[in-house]
Amino acid sequence: MIIALLTLVIAGIIKGAIGSGVPVVVVPVLTMLYDVKLAIAVLVAPNLFSNALQVWQYRHSLLPWRFLLTFAIAGGVGIVLGTWGLVVISPDYLSLGVAGAIAMYLAIKLSKRSATLPLSVAERIALPVGLLAGLLQGAAGMSAPASVTFLNAMRLERRVFIGSISVFFVAITLVQIPALLSAGILTAERTLYSLGALIVILTGMPLGARLGKRLPHRWFDNLIMCLLASIALKIIIDTYWA
Repeated sequence: MIIALLTLVIAGIIKGAIGSGVPVVVVPVLTMLYDVKLAIAVLVAPNLFSNALQVWQYRHSLLPWRFLLTFAIAGGVGIVLGTWGLVVISPDYLSLGVAGAIAMYLAIKLSKRSATLPLSVAERIALPVGLLAGLLQGAAGMSAPASVTFLNAMRLERRVFIGSISVFFVAITLVQIPALLSAGILTAERTLYSLGALIVILTGMPLGARLGKRLPHRWFDNLIMCLLASIALKIIIDTYWA
């Protein structure tokens, strides 16, 4: 429980600093401590309300709505398919799916691509990328390997990135909630856990917002990558040698 609470605080700080990172940090840790289904359910309220807050804060700094709608609708379709996978796939394979998503995220981060993805090109691939991001979010609880890296490749200004990625996260969470309810994954008990997690994350976000204006973005990236590499390794070891 202490590890889970500390993870939520750290996730809130990172969320406030760079506009994303809550599922990337929280889902692997809760998967390691409990299971994927609990991890995904616990993040419903934080994903919805913390991102809605950032959409409001950065509402004047968003990408074109046509682009955002295409990206978000495709993500919603992916969420439905991913949630179906969450129900029918073995827990061990789901845990390995989280480890795989982490590996994908780290590989993209470490590639250090310097090219910028133009908006005109991004608009043409927003649908398949959004679908992939939704699938990852629905089945593994973290869309970052597709969604965050996609918008990062566009080299957006910090306010535009935070506002735009938050719109996507709000949209897919609104689809995810009824999907999880219909699958019996989002129970009353887990909803209470989720609201508690929201309070903890919101507590850390103001500190993160202040740090994000003062500290280099790469500090947070390096911290997340070291943490994720360790967690992915532990998930794989626990799955095969438990």
